[in-house]
Amino acid sequence: MKPKPISTTLLSGLIMVAVVCAGGLFGSSVRADDGGPRLSRTVFLSGLSGPWDLAFAPDGTMFYTEKCKGLSVRKTDGTIRHLFGAPGAALPAGDFFCQGQSGMLGVALDPEFSKNRFIYVYMASNLESRKTNRVLRLTVAKNFATVGDRKDIVADIPFKASFNRWGGAGAHSGGRIRFSPADGYLYVATGDNHDGPLPQDLKRLGGKVLRIDREGKPGKGNIDKPGADARIFTYGHRNVQGIAFQPGTGRVFVCEHGPGHSDEVTGLAPGGNAGWDPAPIKGVSCASAYCGYTSNRPDGRPTSMTDLERFPDALPPSWTNRGASEGMGPCEFLSGPQWRSLSGRLAVGFLRGARIELLTLDERGMAAKAAVVGDLPRQRIRSLVIGPDGALYVAIDAGEIWRLQNTGE
Repeated sequence: MKPKPISTTLLSGLIMVAVVCAGGLFGSSVRADDGGPRLSRTVFLSGLSGPWDLAFAPDGTMFYTEKCKGLSVRKTDGTIRHLFGAPGAALPAGDFFCQGQSGMLGVALDPEFSKNRFIYVYMASNLESRKTNRVLRLTVAKNFATVGDRKDIVADIPFKASFNRWGGAGAHSGGRIRFSPADGYLYVATGDNHDGPLPQDLKRLGGKVLRIDREGKPGKGNIDKPGADARIFTYGHRNVQGIAFQPGTGRVFVCEHGPGHSDEVTGLAPGGNAGWDPAPIKGVSCASAYCGYTSNRPDGRPTSMTDLERFPDALPPSWTNRGASEGMGPCEFLSGPQWRSLSGRLAVGFLRGARIELLTLDERGMAAKAAVVGDLPRQRIRSLVIGPDGALYVAIDAGEIWRLQNTGE
């Protein structure tokens, strides 16, 4: 399968956001008619089935995951190879399965890939009697034709095994994985599984951001609380779908799929609590002990994405998609001279919202401006990755990977 060059011109406009609430800057976005930066869009790859994430080798070779198929590679000559996962792969994984929102999700290359050839994936596994989400490390052959040397470096990330009132099995698994260019650790986003107590439970890995080395061992400077799993970097998350590292500072930001009333972008700090606690407070009852879509409070107020009343030291959101959850998904910082005045902005993708939004962050990490990329086809945005050529690559649920460039301002 080779790329099909289909170019169009995109416009985006900027708006000022000026409503400050609950420790973060809450904003909404509108599409400008003109005057915004111009981007070009090319369909780089098509005909995929549920692409979820992608990662690039230094030479431009692209690895990508499809939720129910597994890991594949597109070489620089355009040839495709199914490497790992479902039957037909160079290395089938008998324990791999696809259910609900889960399957083969995030992918990341080791910072020293050119030397060690390590690649990492986040996938659902039935290797044991209890289904789990896992992070696996594989070694890629020099000709990119095969992978081997599987090592499960995290094997105990919770998986939602059965249907309940709030959704089907496989829901809220998180799944994004990214290496920090600043500290070299692998950051792993996990979901709350529609399990009320899970995000605040420091002994279990769901509803967390983990920070580990290439062997799966805890990173230095993680959470420091009695009884906490040392692999946890932050907790109190709902369903993080995006991880991005700010150029210059190395600070990690997450983009999080929220409940019915909001989505959030949040800057993280070691041991921080993101403030999500969907477990019922005393005197409240919720189906399956999960109040994520209703209220965990006796006064009936909706469960807050970041509950600063109950957790005053919680990490404040940098930006909130106020009014309704639109399925905030991936995020990536634009970086490099090719982006001109857009360099340093955080690109955020939406699933139900079917758009890409650009955020300008101030020195505190709070959003000061927001821009909607205009004239993009309305598609569910699943992954955003800067390639070695400096372009922004975009995976969409409809089965394509786009290439976006700044062609002038």
